[in-house]
Amino acid sequence: MSDDILCQHDGPVLRITFNRPHVLNALTPAVVDDLTELLTEAGDDPQVRVVVLAGAGRAFSSGADLTTVTGAPPEATLHAANRLIRAVGAIPQPVVAAVHGPAAGVGCSLALACDLVLASTNAFFQLAFVNIGLMPDGGATLLVPANIGRARAMSLAMLGERLPASLAADWGLIYRVVDPSALQDAVDELATRLSRAAPLAVTAAKRAVNAATLGVLEDSLRRETDGQSALLASEDFQTAVTAFREKRTPYFTGR
Repeated sequence: MSDDILCQHDGPVLRITFNRPHVLNALTPAVVDDLTELLTEAGDDPQVRVVVLAGAGRAFSSGADLTTVTGAPPEATLHAANRLIRAVGAIPQPVVAAVHGPAAGVGCSLALACDLVLASTNAFFQLAFVNIGLMPDGGATLLVPANIGRARAMSLAMLGERLPASLAADWGLIYRVVDPSALQDAVDELATRLSRAAPLAVTAAKRAVNAATLGVLEDSLRRETDGQSALLASEDFQTAVTAFREKRTPYFTGR
C-alpha cells in the first residue's frame, strides 16, 4: 500500500482514509485497487466488525483524477471502481462512509455504495460526470434511484449539480447529517454501536437488504461500462479533459 491510503485498526473498527488531500482525494486506478484489496482482506478478518471510509483534508473524494488520463487507459478507473463497488457490498461487515466536503463523481458513487453514510453539513454529493461529458458510473445509476426515486436521480445525473448533505438526508439518500465539529464523534459512536451488534445478524441484514434493493447491480455495472466506454472515447470527453487542465469551461459538440 502507498501513502495515498491510510489504514488503522482501532479495536474491531478498521479505519481507511484517502490521503491525497492536495487533489481533494481524487482517485487513481492504483488507489482504488489498493482500497479493494484492503476491503477484501477485511472481509476475511473476523477481528474486523466495522469498516469506516473517510477522506483526509477538505474532502471525502472529488472523483476520478483526470490528471492521470494520459498515464493509463481511461477505462482503468472505471473497471477498478466496479471491482471496488462489488467489494463494498460483498464483505460481511457494515461499511460506513464519513463524508465532509465534496463526494463527487466516482467518489459520490463510492460513498453511496457504503451501508451507512454519515455526513457533515459542509458536505455535498454530486454526480459530476455530465460536466465532463460522461455518465454516472460506479453503480450510481442504481444506487441513487434505489434511494431517492427516478425523478430526483435523473435531475442529479443530467444536471450534475451539488446536493447539500442536509437535503441529501431529507431525500433519504444518506443516513444522517451532523455539524462538522460533531462528525468524528458521531462516526465513532456509530462504529461502536455496529461493532457491538450481533455480527451474524448484521451480515444477514446487509445481504438481505442489498438483495432486495440492489439485486440488479451487475446489470447496472454492465450498462454503465458499455455507455461510459463509448463516452470516454468521444471528442466531448477529450475536450473536457483539456478544459479541466486549462481551467476553463468546455464546449461540447456531441461528437
